[in-house]
Amino acid sequence: MASTSSRDPIDLPGFFADLVRCETRLYNALNDRLRERHGIVTSQFEFLRYLRGHPGSRVADLATEFAIGIGATSKGIDRLEKQGWVVRRTNPSDRRSSLLDLTAGGLRLVEAAEATFTATLAELTADVLGGPSGLAAVQILSELRSVLERDRIGLPTG
Repeated sequence: MASTSSRDPIDLPGFFADLVRCETRLYNALNDRLRERHGIVTSQFEFLRYLRGHPGSRVADLATEFAIGIGATSKGIDRLEKQGWVVRRTNPSDRRSSLLDLTAGGLRLVEAAEATFTATLAELTADVLGGPSGLAAVQILSELRSVLERDRIGLPTG
């Protein structure tokens, strides 16, 4: 685990390992719960949730939001479309791209899955984030993400 003393230098490799392992374990636990209760995985839930809040988005918009490649994003949307949860419509300002919207079934699914997602995440993080340093941890990660996004760091190349 990374150093926690304010007098010690930060162990950046340890910080990275902790950050990545926490994300992986939370993601996997959420995957399991969402699959068990709703038949979807976390990445599908995230796409559906994004589209609920951003109707008419393009595949490129999702790729940017999630810092993943266009091809992987398009394949993910293809799967959601095949299930009848997302529809593509022609983009009137650029006929080479499509605009994405949730179907009624997609909206019902994301709303049901949101309750499971939130409850599971609260269950998994409450003991740590509910403590005195929880808010600081949330703020620091939010600030780090904002800086990385502002400076367009870590975007996929393809």
